[in-house]
Amino acid sequence: MNFNKLARECVRKLKPYSCARDEYKGSAGIFLDAYENSFGSVLSVGLNRYPDPRHIELKARIAAIKETTIERTFLGNGSDEVIDLLVRVFCEPGVDKIMILPPTYGMYKVVADINSVEVVEVPLTENYQIDTDAVLKNTEDVKLVFLCSPNNPTGNIINDAAILKLLETFNGLVVIDEAYMDFAPEKSWLPKLNQFPNLVIIQTFSKAWGLAGIRMGMGFADPEIIDLLTRIKYPYNVSGAAQQLALEALSHIDKKDKMVANILSERQKLIEKLKKLDIVLKVNPTDSNFILVKFRNAKQVFEYLMNKRIIVRNRASVIGCENSLRITVGKPEENKILIETLKKFTAECTEIAEE
Repeated sequence: MNFNKLARECVRKLKPYSCARDEYKGSAGIFLDAYENSFGSVLSVGLNRYPDPRHIELKARIAAIKETTIERTFLGNGSDEVIDLLVRVFCEPGVDKIMILPPTYGMYKVVADINSVEVVEVPLTENYQIDTDAVLKNTEDVKLVFLCSPNNPTGNIINDAAILKLLETFNGLVVIDEAYMDFAPEKSWLPKLNQFPNLVIIQTFSKAWGLAGIRMGMGFADPEIIDLLTRIKYPYNVSGAAQQLALEALSHIDKKDKMVANILSERQKLIEKLKKLDIVLKVNPTDSNFILVKFRNAKQVFEYLMNKRIIVRNRASVIGCENSLRITVGKPEENKILIETLKKFTAECTEIAEE
């Protein structure tokens, strides 16, 4: 696939901004090139210098862990930046389109709207899976199809066969957002990058790694796609502090794995307890660190929990998620308080609207 042809003309012709460090490939020296404060900073953590705009050391560590290459790896200021750059590289405003499969992550549409790119919506089935025939019938002018797997807010893995059919048939990019893949029994699509040049994978440090505060997203794709994303990213899009913390985190894979195991254990316990509540109509199967739960009256339950300072996500207005709340798996004590509070709701609110 010719990705330069697929990209917008202005991106192909763009002369990228050249920052001071682009001309020097070393890591040590006397740096008098970037108008920095040579005397240091008010902090003791060495942040007076601009960070590596190419993120070489961090990319190398990530690529080794993910069993891919630096050339196939992109780092962004959160996954949202990766999503935004993909739309800006490949979609001409007012001409091209993206496709989303609701219910799904809301930022795909937000990013498209900001960039004046039309959004084609093809809902998932009742089981939150892809209707591939419906998708393929609606791909005119569509450059990108965004899939979230495990899906947000439903929590389930998208069927491999359906994704495979899209990769083999759709004449554009298939973007799989794997933000919650660490919590699923299935494997990442990363090993398939060599097989499908139109495949783009997004991952994050925010969930399993517990680093939402550093805003670090990862994109994996064909080197040509990575080059196009790099052309239009801001020069220092990932801060030096974020790069340092991410590098440190990658030395603690065992700790990450232990946290994931604890979350999975608590997830199962929470599911079992939720199923026993009279106000719960359905606990959806989940492969993520959250659970989509259908209640008899989600709005009333949501407001009750909020008044008790227990904050969950109300998804009742989202297509396919009527009367549903999305509940992140908390620590054991937090989950215990949640269940106890839901039991109190049942006892205190006798007039619960039926479905």
